[in-house]
Amino acid sequence: MKLDIKVPSPGESISEVEIADWLVKDGDFVEKDQPIAEMDSDKATLEIPAEESGIISINVEVGETIKVGEVIGHIDTNSVTKKESEKPSNFAKSITKSEKPIQEINYANGFPSPSAKKIIDENGIDLESVKGTGKGGRILKEDVIKTFASQNNNQDRNISRRKLSLLRRKVSERLVNVKNETAMLTTFNEVDMSSIFSLRSDFKEKFSKKFGVGLGFMSFFTKAVVRALQDFPDVNSVIDGSDQIFYNYCDISIAVSGPKGLMVPVVRSAEKLNFREIESEIKRLAVRAREGEITVDEMSGGTFTISNGGVFGSMLSTPIINPPQSAILGMHNIIQRPIAVNGKVEIRPMMYLALSYDHRIIDGKESVGFLLAIKESLESPVDLLMDGNAKKALEL
Repeated sequence: MKLDIKVPSPGESISEVEIADWLVKDGDFVEKDQPIAEMDSDKATLEIPAEESGIISINVEVGETIKVGEVIGHIDTNSVTKKESEKPSNFAKSITKSEKPIQEINYANGFPSPSAKKIIDENGIDLESVKGTGKGGRILKEDVIKTFASQNNNQDRNISRRKLSLLRRKVSERLVNVKNETAMLTTFNEVDMSSIFSLRSDFKEKFSKKFGVGLGFMSFFTKAVVRALQDFPDVNSVIDGSDQIFYNYCDISIAVSGPKGLMVPVVRSAEKLNFREIESEIKRLAVRAREGEITVDEMSGGTFTISNGGVFGSMLSTPIINPPQSAILGMHNIIQRPIAVNGKVEIRPMMYLALSYDHRIIDGKESVGFLLAIKESLESPVDLLMDGNAKKALEL
């Protein structure tokens, strides 16, 4: 029986996907639940598993755009029975069967001769880059030598081209749309991270030992953002036509780097979470994103985004709003530099903060006040984020 391989729905509002890669070859035997392909939607890259075991036949090429529910291949489940029926008692019969394809192998049409194959293997030459001039298109030793010499002469001036994934194309479209459809402005401030450094130095080992997660910066920033969003509700809202929609919850999108590019999973109802719960959820989502297991639902519906360019060494940037949200906070790297403290020069760990916002619904006064509220929370975390008791807030 031939089983259709249909494109599964990656989530609501997604009607088409792009085949990013086939993880098996046409004619391969696949096991049930084995990943056989990767598909790109406009929000994530997801795997397509085999529903049954059998021989796979592929109908579409990598890079093709397919509608959800369309057939992209078949699995011949009858081959499972055939494979299981090949017992040792039929050994002679199986040998007879196996001899036939061996006799029919055609060494022409792209197959290298033994001497050509040796040169290809020794020099790591891409077989597809070599054009065979022998009988029937067979690759000769001279063909390989000619290709190798040509590649060496032009190795410093190569040009390569690849098609952008559907995910990357959609991200590009969104970024352009944000610039064109919003009145985006960015305001800046700086924060002294000394207090958070001190707290992490005092409690991070106990915290990690007790809960199995690190006490990082993101839990402090998430807490500070939640506090600021509650004080400045316009930042936690969106425009919908002629209406402004306010959220009474804080779903914080955290930008993380994944194998397919930037992913933005969402920490749900962050206003209800403590430090341990925030750190655990961020770790869980980050691991799923980096392993390519993140789902569309886990990246949808955020009300505010935090992006940390500091992990890549960025000192200052203007982050772009993640639509349909109205604002995004940009974190940057922490640098020890001199600042004036009570009339004296001291070396402190400083970070620049950037808030990009949609000026259509967020005024300059609110944006500055919002960023200042985050700064105050980070510089006085015990009083403003921990109710005056760090041990209790960290459950230690």
